[in-house]
Amino acid sequence: MKWEEVRELFPNQFVKIKVLESYIEDDKEKVCDVAVIKTVDESKATKELLSSKGDELVYHTSKEEVIIRLRNRIGLRRA
Repeated sequence: MKWEEVRELFPNQFVKIKVLESYIEDDKEKVCDVAVIKTVDESKATKELLSSKGDELVYHTSKEEVIIRLRNRIGLRRA
């Protein structure tokens, strides 16, 4: 399902989604296709996000695009 469709079906809500298709541009991952798992109450959105695994995330439908900022992993050095 495209993000635009999700926004129409669940206006102004948090939704838990599974990323089905995305691409990386610069330091951002732009999501193209998602599967809606469930709607999430605003008071439980952070807890639900922290318990999400892999390609699942919680996002608010007020956002026009689903964009994930990528961070470079900094490893620990041994002395």
